[in-house]
Amino acid sequence: MSTDNRVKAKDVMSQDFVMLDGMQTARDAIVAMKEHNTEVVIVKKRDQHDAYGIVILADIAKQVLAKDKSLDRVNIYEIMAKPVITVPPEMDVRYCARLFERFNISCAPVIEAEEILGLAGYRELLLKEFEALS
Repeated sequence: MSTDNRVKAKDVMSQDFVMLDGMQTARDAIVAMKEHNTEVVIVKKRDQHDAYGIVILADIAKQVLAKDKSLDRVNIYEIMAKPVITVPPEMDVRYCARLFERFNISCAPVIEAEEILGLAGYRELLLKEFEALS
């Protein structure tokens, strides 16, 4: 009889993200990130046939600040990545890390039945994996 001690995405996911509408501005995103102490905004679906989007702090720096655009005139739908790459809650963290590397991303929402359960990122993956090894 073997026990499965694999660390899964659902074991490491955090709630360190905010959800905003795509019409909100880059300034709104920064304010929300600051209030919730996160660097990730999940952009809500417009309807049941739409996909989630994602904006990270670096996206705002690269696509707004570096291009000398106004934080108040750029909507987050203009700078988001969509559709967002997601991971299922049962995915082994080693495969999450491989997925992140392959697609050059640093985090992904953990989604089950079209609902966001949390966010898995390199930080969460490594800290939980390190705990398991200790």
